[in-house]
Amino acid sequence: MFGLRMPELLLIFAIIFLLFGASKLPQLGAGLGQAIRGFKKSFDGSDEQKPTATPSATPPSAPASQDTTKPA
Repeated sequence: MFGLRMPELLLIFAIIFLLFGASKLPQLGAGLGQAIRGFKKSFDGSDEQKPTATPSATPPSAPASQDTTKPA
């Protein structure tokens, strides 16, 4: 794993623990988990909206108004 063995990993985790403290670590883990889930969803395409049973009541787009005045 990139040449990192147990002593190096323990040192990295100890530094992270000292920087952020015990109260922030669960928040960091939850944020990291949400980021990974969002990253996976972007590849799966599961975050796309599914079509609803009833279409929304949006009016059709109005045609572009044309200038009917003649040049003078």
